[in-house]
Amino acid sequence: MADKAALQAEYDAWKAKGLALNMARGKPSSEQLDLSRPMLGLLGPESDLRSADGTDLRNYGVGAGIPEARELMATMLDDSPERVIVGGESSLNLMYDAIARLWTFGTLGGDPWGRLDHVKWICPVPGYDRHFAITELFGIEMVNVDLREGGPDMDAVEELAKDPQVKGIWCVPTYSNPTGRTYSDETVERLAALQAAPDFRIFWDNAYCVHHLYPAPQQSRVKDIAGACAAAGNPERALKFASTSKVTFPGAGISALAAGPETVTEITRRMNVQLIGHDKLNQMRHVMFLRDAGGIAEHMAKHAEIMRPKFELVECLLGEELADVDCSWTHPLGGYFVAFTAPAGTAGRIVQLAKDAGVTLTAAGAPFPYGKDPDDATIRLAPSLPPLEELEQALRVFCCCVKLAAAE
Repeated sequence: MADKAALQAEYDAWKAKGLALNMARGKPSSEQLDLSRPMLGLLGPESDLRSADGTDLRNYGVGAGIPEARELMATMLDDSPERVIVGGESSLNLMYDAIARLWTFGTLGGDPWGRLDHVKWICPVPGYDRHFAITELFGIEMVNVDLREGGPDMDAVEELAKDPQVKGIWCVPTYSNPTGRTYSDETVERLAALQAAPDFRIFWDNAYCVHHLYPAPQQSRVKDIAGACAAAGNPERALKFASTSKVTFPGAGISALAAGPETVTEITRRMNVQLIGHDKLNQMRHVMFLRDAGGIAEHMAKHAEIMRPKFELVECLLGEELADVDCSWTHPLGGYFVAFTAPAGTAGRIVQLAKDAGVTLTAAGAPFPYGKDPDDATIRLAPSLPPLEELEQALRVFCCCVKLAAAE
């Protein structure tokens, strides 16, 4: 590695360029968003505007979603349509509402969590900052467990779950945010069979289940958590979530949750008080555009053609620039992120150096509850938004910052 003076000179040269680059959040690029533009014209003036069961898509009603949309989202959730509820554009909203219902009403006869003396939640780390923000907002104590190659440290999870105050766990089973890791069959089975409180819930966020970078057979299909829970005698334990946010338009997609039959009945009853129905016209647009599992796969292959060179550039440049630095990073086969592990104690400094040089990164500590990374080492890299040429600049600035912080 170059000496500190040389690295400082390189950094100053980057800083002098006045860059304004962003690798902070996993937003689809404009090129990806353009893939879905044809969807906007599918409901023209001559369209029937009725679903298969005769529902007028323009009017009130059908809180759980039109049948065609429930069937489409069931393919993403690996479930059956009758167990699916279709929501608005945000699966995060569905997760928030699910926690709010549990907090206010409890579930299936259990006490409302908001009336309990203490509520705890298991958080695999590094993880998704917006998940942690929800549980923090409700005052739920978050307990870290390490996220390993095949999922959370299940020995730790099994021990924690025995505490009746522990009510749930966040899970991103396919291409986890930010590591890109995928849960093993053993992890799924052990989660399903946990000795836990009757109202313990697995929040199974399938955000990246169709976001592959490479075609089969390199992809591994995650074992269905709902089937595993049913087999273990816990049919109502899992709530599965997915959306088309990074499939079509993040601000105008559709979302869905799937759950056990009693839970779906309970949620539907309470949702019918909260709202009269989501945007059925948008649901039908998505059905007409994506069609089915095959249509989703075909569409996502186009996304992969755009995303794959960006992830390969990350792999290439980090390997080229940081071979002499004590650091590491994940090598995902899908999803939207790379988790970078810097020398301990330097993540905050790297993020600040990058910001000062015109490159915005996710805040250091964001992949941990309360924003506190005990090692100050993990940085989430999001290569999706910038064009390749801008991404290369951002990565070279990042690598310079890593080397300078290590030298300091």
